[in-house]
Amino acid sequence: MSVSLRNVALPRKGRKVIWILTILLVTIGLLAAARRTYVLLGPPQEPRFAAAAAMDSGFVQHRALTLTHILPAALFMLLMPLQFIRRIRERHLAWHRWSGRLLVILGFVVGVSALVMSFTMAIGGANETAATTLFALLFLVFLTLGFWNIREHRIARHREWMIRAFGVVLGIATTRPIVGMFFIVQRLSPHEFFGIAFWLGFTLTLLGAEAWIHYARPQSTALPGKP
Repeated sequence: MSVSLRNVALPRKGRKVIWILTILLVTIGLLAAARRTYVLLGPPQEPRFAAAAAMDSGFVQHRALTLTHILPAALFMLLMPLQFIRRIRERHLAWHRWSGRLLVILGFVVGVSALVMSFTMAIGGANETAATTLFALLFLVFLTLGFWNIREHRIARHREWMIRAFGVVLGIATTRPIVGMFFIVQRLSPHEFFGIAFWLGFTLTLLGAEAWIHYARPQSTALPGKP
């Protein structure tokens, strides 16, 4: 009996949900980066929120390091979704490749600066440092494997590792609403909940990336053939 194979693609509804969530998180990340840049370049004389102002002061003390991290991260978040659009890859392959190289460079700047920030300006103390250090290292590993696999022409593997790297980057956007909820509840201080927020944010988006990979991965299905 002969056996044929077919690819089971990610359902259209699932793709739509993924893109909605991705655009939402990218928007949150870009807004957070824009606000932080504004505060660093022109701190308000009379900030409205005392808690936010207290946290901003720590970033102001490390202005150059913070800008080195958030500006490349913002550009990374802006460009990365375009890499996953098939129409762009097929019609503008040269742009896809050159922007991919730029993303690798930006990613290493983001990852290395995140490691430095983890040990110099962690609001949540050791708990936050542990979270940001682990996920910064994972991000650099994912990025390296993504680059290595495309150099070896393993396109499917390259795509999966880059999705994981993107998932880690989006984690910083996911922490924003989580931090906001902690501020609303007011049960813990920023020093107490920032580490928790980072663990939750990065873990959720990395799990989301793994789900994206799993459901988008072609699956072989045996079909009955003729004897």
